[in-house]
Amino acid sequence: MRYKEDLADINGVDIYYREYDQGNGGGDPLLLIMGLSANADWWGESFVRELSSRFKVVAFDNRGAGRSGKPEGPYSIPQMAADAVGLMDHLGWQSAHVLGASMGGMIAQELALDWPERVRRLVLLCTNCGGREQVLASPEIYALLNIPRKGLSQEDIAWASLPLLFPQSYIDENPAAMRDIVKAFLVAPIEPRCFVWQMAAVTSWSDYRRLKDMRPPTLIMTGSEDVLIPPENSRILADAIPDSRLVVIPGAGHALQVMFPREVAGEVLKFIT
Repeated sequence: MRYKEDLADINGVDIYYREYDQGNGGGDPLLLIMGLSANADWWGESFVRELSSRFKVVAFDNRGAGRSGKPEGPYSIPQMAADAVGLMDHLGWQSAHVLGASMGGMIAQELALDWPERVRRLVLLCTNCGGREQVLASPEIYALLNIPRKGLSQEDIAWASLPLLFPQSYIDENPAAMRDIVKAFLVAPIEPRCFVWQMAAVTSWSDYRRLKDMRPPTLIMTGSEDVLIPPENSRILADAIPDSRLVVIPGAGHALQVMFPREVAGEVLKFIT
């Protein structure tokens, strides 16, 4: 799949981004915002191909992750939302559809609340509202997420992270796919210090009391088997956001767009078009 990659100086940080081109002349702009420690490679080629058949898709690496700059922390969700808006300015986009996954969904919420005129339609995948109102993962999942990284190779960390993203049965039944995913993880892994700063941004953020003011129409999607951000969180968002729709993908884990790219992209296409 063809794409153009570049770096843009956004708020004093080099932000890496990709513009996908399938030769369809573009379409409405769609900004993809990835989650904790993740980068543009993590969306999955099949999912991006489905979306870029109808939209002008841009994916980028948040500050501290992937090929973007790694300034000293701490980081915050509002700060990363400002980076996303800065990238839209760089691209010449007055407004766009915005799709965020996990931490990227938090960034997308912040963007839509602080710059509502910039967001046409909002899509939130496997995310939450933060704060006391969120439903937390189990202690075992948090222990796995915060596994001590000193002394572990990036490949060790990648393999250990798979149960956060996929049901164990899916991991067992798809060994070749798991090897490909680990390979993608190793393209531009996050540095431990930047992981800590992104994690701090997630744990210190909440927007529950502002959700009633969300203006863009919103699609909320989750997997029924998400152990990292339990699906109850998406129901909380759907109840709080006025013009919203909730879709639960049966059998999907946290990386639902990788497991079910056509189904998830189909829901996004239906919602936006």
